[in-house]
Amino acid sequence: MTGVLEGQTALVTGAAQGIGAATARMLAAAGARVVACDLKDPGATVDAIAAGGGRARGAVCDVSEPKAVEALFSEIAAAESALDIAVNAAGILQEAPLLQTTAEDFDRTIAVNLRGSFLVAQGAARAMQGAARGRIVLISSELAYLGRASFSAYCASKAGVVGLTRALARELAPGIQVNAVAPGPVDTPMLALENMSQEWIDAEFDVPLGRIGTPDEIAGTILFLCGPHGGFFTGQTISPNGGAVML
Repeated sequence: MTGVLEGQTALVTGAAQGIGAATARMLAAAGARVVACDLKDPGATVDAIAAGGGRARGAVCDVSEPKAVEALFSEIAAAESALDIAVNAAGILQEAPLLQTTAEDFDRTIAVNLRGSFLVAQGAARAMQGAARGRIVLISSELAYLGRASFSAYCASKAGVVGLTRALARELAPGIQVNAVAPGPVDTPMLALENMSQEWIDAEFDVPLGRIGTPDEIAGTILFLCGPHGGFFTGQTISPNGGAVML
């Protein structure tokens, strides 16, 4: 699909590692100029894109902070002629039983995963409204559907992303399409096996395909939604999950 995004500008948050980094690289390989954004320096992703002949620059932003997101989009507006694609792959995860989850833990997870999705989508919609077209992709999770013990805040945040996606898709149609991707278990630093309890590891591998996915497999789904063959999708949550959830 090389070249299908030629001439377009894409923002990818959470781009320093994992799904966000893979998405930034794949969109750049398809011809997009990428703004790779993360809470920490996304320089390694920018360098990888440049080494592959793509175009990218980095930005640092906490997507849970309204002023930081506003500043990010102001900078994009000043530097780019338009914004065509926005992918919010920034997210956090915490494993803790309900009785050990503090209100602060819950609020932080909701702030990054759900409020961050709202703020990035809002900023993208403002940036795209002049052209009345664009693609916004938010990242949910299989756990939005399955639920999981000891992940109450995460499950709630990712279920919220599904509802947010549907609402925004109706509000911003027909020009701006909003979809979500709900991955199953994926080999990323956030889900590093050394950070998991044994119960969590067993649950991650208990899928019909018998393995966890790769960041590139999720990025490929995102590329599809942003490309020419994703033109009849809006309000949908696509779930590449190895069969963990069958909708």
